[in-house]
Amino acid sequence: MDLRSVQLPSGTFTIGKRFHFEAGHRLPGLPPEHKCAQQHGHSYEIELVLTAPTLEKPGFVTDFGALAPFKEFLDAELDHHNLHEILPFEPTSERLAQFLAGWFIQNVQPTIPGRLVAVLVRETARSWARFDVEGQ
Repeated sequence: MDLRSVQLPSGTFTIGKRFHFEAGHRLPGLPPEHKCAQQHGHSYEIELVLTAPTLEKPGFVTDFGALAPFKEFLDAELDHHNLHEILPFEPTSERLAQFLAGWFIQNVQPTIPGRLVAVLVRETARSWARFDVEGQ
């Protein structure tokens, strides 16, 4: 088979990259008997999803290395902290995903070709929250 004969369809390119940090939190807005009202911790997994209609040389939506400032932010500001003590909102996974999307759009996105589509926050292997960015 001549591989050059394969027709490339039109469409959008999407990439994802996962990051990790450890943090504690509690949700003081819940009733005291709710388990999440008590101090507890998670091994958070954050996934950024980016898109672009065309690729930058040599064929990237965004070079994964260009996302390093996001990891540096997670390590410096969130890793091994109590999130309810440092964030200006009750640190549910949903709100954390929205906050991380806002930080990324403000601090990293202006320097890269790809655009943020979504942020996923996983507290456990079986539970996650996703914030989808509008208008990107």
